[in-house]
Amino acid sequence: MNHIRIGGELTEPAAASVIEVEPGVFSVLDGGVSYEVRVLQSEAVVNGHRFRFEIDDPRQWRRSRSGPATDAPAAILAPMPGKIVRILMAVGDLVAAGQGIVVVEAMKMQNEMKSPRDGRVTAIKAVPNESVNAGAVLALIESAR
Repeated sequence: MNHIRIGGELTEPAAASVIEVEPGVFSVLDGGVSYEVRVLQSEAVVNGHRFRFEIDDPRQWRRSRSGPATDAPAAILAPMPGKIVRILMAVGDLVAAGQGIVVVEAMKMQNEMKSPRDGRVTAIKAVPNESVNAGAVLALIESAR
């Protein structure tokens, strides 16, 4: 069974009715109250309030409890449906943590998707002017060795 940590405290999953209405957006009914929950990586927005969370999955091997193994590729995901405006890096480029990789336009705003760590771009899955869904993999970054 997975364990969920909210604010560092262990929490059991609620016995609520949950329906995914679009990728990353859920309608939750708990005790007669309805909530809209938007999930982006390790953050959930519930009726406008942001919460950081962790899921301890015993099936996922980790070198330390601080995060996934650094050898695993880091995926840059589209945070919401949108359109690819620009590709800032190419496969093989070295990048620093926080450096822009892809620009996605969503809701008339341009969002620069950044590398979560230092490494090398091993794949660019985004294509300029292409529409993407929330959660779509835009690029992969591996540790540079």
